[in-house]
Amino acid sequence: MTDEKRKQLIEQIKNFPERLEDTLREISITQLDTPYGPGKWTIRQVVHHLADSHLQGFARVKWALTENDPQLKIYDQDEWAKLPDSAMPIDSSLAILKGLHQRWAALFESINGDAWKRPVQHPDPDYSNIEEILAAYAAHGEKHLGHISHVLK
Repeated sequence: MTDEKRKQLIEQIKNFPERLEDTLREISITQLDTPYGPGKWTIRQVVHHLADSHLQGFARVKWALTENDPQLKIYDQDEWAKLPDSAMPIDSSLAILKGLHQRWAALFESINGDAWKRPVQHPDPDYSNIEEILAAYAAHGEKHLGHISHVLK
């Protein structure tokens, strides 16, 4: 991956919370509790999932930077989405994402050279180094922004 591509992805990470808040600005309670497809999560659950998932991603980058070839734990995101905190108002998860993404972008901006290739062991073959974590989570945010936009149309 080129330095320019990394910079673009870091900007995506940095700007994601604002874009998410802009997308949700006019959402109604009915829309917030609407699944984005048959058998899928509600938009409320998606917002809470984004906070859960991106907290994991931030920790994974830190482990990759501070440990040699760390074994990353996966979690059952569908079970997490059923927990009572996923029915709460979304303000707390939006606040988490805002602060988290500021720190995450700053952390990514501090990485250079071979550090981008520091390996991680992930049970699902989603990524194997920091550079791939950056790309995966930038895409993850975009995917869920698409789900939310679909419900709002």
